Amino acid sequence: MPADLLRLDLIVPIMMYCALLWWVGRGLSWAARLATAVVTLVLIIAVLLVERGWR
Repeated sequence: MPADLLRLDLIVPIMMYCALLWWVGRGLSWAARLATAVVTLVLIIAVLLVERGWR
């Protein structure tokens, strides 16, 4: 694994995302949870690509 995948600036937001998704998704159906997860992950990936200069 590359060293940058183990940095806290990536691990902490991912863990916070999982906790928030669990908390928000408690009252949602499985389809709504899945849609929320997909949309949020796409946004996170887009932000990372822009932040890292489209490498």
